[in-house]
Amino acid sequence: MKVFIVGAGPGDPELITVKGQKLLSEADIIIYAGSLVNPALLDYAKEGCEIHNSASMTLPQVIEVIKKGVAQDKLVVRLHTGDPSIYGAIQEQMDELDKLGIEYKVVPGVSSFLATAAALKQEYTLPGISQTVIITRNEGRTPVPDREKLRSLAAHQATMCIFLSITMLDKVVEELIAGGYEPDTPIAIVQRASWPEEKIVRATLETICEEIADKGIDRTAMIVVSRCLAGDYELSRLYAPEFSHMFREASK
Repeated sequence: MKVFIVGAGPGDPELITVKGQKLLSEADIIIYAGSLVNPALLDYAKEGCEIHNSASMTLPQVIEVIKKGVAQDKLVVRLHTGDPSIYGAIQEQMDELDKLGIEYKVVPGVSSFLATAAALKQEYTLPGISQTVIITRNEGRTPVPDREKLRSLAAHQATMCIFLSITMLDKVVEELIAGGYEPDTPIAIVQRASWPEEKIVRATLETICEEIADKGIDRTAMIVVSRCLAGDYELSRLYAPEFSHMFREASK
């Protein structure tokens, strides 16, 4: 196996997986998503490694670099931010590699929506509040099916993690409220979760646009909407003294 599609994690270089770090240190060629991946991860690369920033490349150019590397029996790492399966645009790359008969493996990474939960010190699935996490985005240049628009998803009242939508926050708020979230629903915005410059803003749907107006929040921010952010929830039955399960008898 000479080609690996690797999740870089959310930003902190230590949040890449052990396997991902090992592959970076062994790679002869690294193609990294320079618009999002922390360049500090390239410090793991060995001397002489050929490095390409895909931010200025097209899909055919990326595939050509991989194709040439494989032909030269070189180890190629395609480095994507977070976990590559979420908004990573890797399917089109894998399809092209399949057409060429080039084998590859995918190495998962820590997604930014998980790093956001860590930054917020928040569990997304609280008993009595929400047992579902919706990962989505607002419609922009990339269309969203009608059944998946924010207004439709809001009807579930689940915890929602919204990617790639911070520049349309006013529209996001409008759609969420129109879909069923109350205006006083808690919302948190986390910019660059796990990076040194991480920034957190908490508010409600009705106040968030005003709250972030002077905070310099940009396109790399994650939006989380949920009643779980309010802190009022039921305790888990798993650790309740009177609750029995296969590992523990209930206390009387």
